Amino acid sequence: MGEWLPEESNNSAGHAGAGHRARLRDRLLTGGPEALADYELLEFLLFSAIRQGDTKPLAKNLIAQFGSFAAVLAADPQALKQVKGMGEASVAALHAVSLATRRMARGAVQDKPVLGSWQALLDYLAVDMAHLNHERVRVLYLNAQNRLILDHHFAEGSIDEAAIHPREVIRKAFDIGATALILVHNHPSGNPEPSRADIAITARIAEAGRLLGVTVHDHVIVGRSGHVSLRAKGLI
Repeated sequence: MGEWLPEESNNSAGHAGAGHRARLRDRLLTGGPEALADYELLEFLLFSAIRQGDTKPLAKNLIAQFGSFAAVLAADPQALKQVKGMGEASVAALHAVSLATRRMARGAVQDKPVLGSWQALLDYLAVDMAHLNHERVRVLYLNAQNRLILDHHFAEGSIDEAAIHPREVIRKAFDIGATALILVHNHPSGNPEPSRADIAITARIAEAGRLLGVTVHDHVIVGRSGHVSLRAKGLI
């Protein structure tokens, strides 16, 4: 296996991999969505920043360190910079793909009734939250047509009353004219099963909403292994 070269290297010896790059490009364009393995697709993404040489070792190392292709793209740029061989251009190339993926997923739920685009909403949340290494709490506020008004990041940290108080959640709904909401948070452990605290805070927010005319449609917990809907489990 060849050695990868430093980013932006001008070493002409690296151009020996030009044939490999051309073959990957051809497979990418003609072979369908599964034509390239995860590490090969990551290799290809790195080509734009590492102009010459073998990017396969770096691609495989990134996946080994972060755990999966998706986790590499979701990684914080500062974490990517700590990997040997990843310079500013390489980090920017991967981060741009991550942002593009999130915007595509967000576009599938914008200006549409959220409850009628449920799978698109779950895909958007998974792209944005499934691989975070800390908990993030957000509230999706909806209008009377169940269209998204605001995707509000409430807190970074566990979902409890220290981070997200029912009164504040409902007050925000009144401030922006929302009539319904969906609670969302992630479990960095990867397991999306709700904790007792998750169930308890959901019940308090749902009760506050009922008293003031704001419907809590669901609480979705996102993890690397999937998602859990508290409504589907009969907990709302």
